[in-house]
Amino acid sequence: MTVPTAFAAAEEIHAHLVDQLNLALRRPGMYGGATALRILIDHLLFVERQPEAWAQLQREWEDRGLWTSTGISGAFRDLFPRQADDHVIASVYAEFVHRRGWLKPDHVLTGEAYEALAGRVRQWAAVDRTWAEVTAEFGSPSVLFGGNNPLYGKTLAYLTEDPQRPMVVFHLWNGSEPGAEAWPPEHQQPLLLAVRCGRGSFSGSSTFTPEGERRKPTIGDPCPAQ
Repeated sequence: MTVPTAFAAAEEIHAHLVDQLNLALRRPGMYGGATALRILIDHLLFVERQPEAWAQLQREWEDRGLWTSTGISGAFRDLFPRQADDHVIASVYAEFVHRRGWLKPDHVLTGEAYEALAGRVRQWAAVDRTWAEVTAEFGSPSVLFGGNNPLYGKTLAYLTEDPQRPMVVFHLWNGSEPGAEAWPPEHQQPLLLAVRCGRGSFSGSSTFTPEGERRKPTIGDPCPAQ
């Protein structure tokens, strides 16, 4: 066996990990979900010699109500109609990735466009909306977590180049009523359940549509299967 005479430079390793992380964020189900995201982030923090940043992030999430003994999915369990999908969890990781300067959005909003979106999105989400209505109103997202197939849920994020401005995140769901056939879903395209914006508490930064409110689990409901 031939032993390589040289290894990739640290800069090349870092760039490769950043590229892989961006792919995993967009299609988390194909890359191993939250576990893959955590590993890639761990590696990048090691390369940047800041491994302690993960513990700091976890404490921040705990303070905001975004982290429980079962991770991010546990935080979403009481508010969403099922366990958090990979694309939902990926959007939370992406907020940290954006602040670290690792996120590669498809495009970014101008400061003016961002302020206009963030300033009216809570009122706009007070009415039931669909995926098509979100993109018709606000344009294509900066990052699409999930994929383009309308039969599946997805998460859309809008952001600027400034990592200090929080992402505006739209959570869309598609599926069937409890007790109905799980496939195919009953909707032709995903329904908007909630919009997240801000770095305050999870509940305080989330605005639910009427559909999202209706689909919230009630206390005592069993945790539905994926």
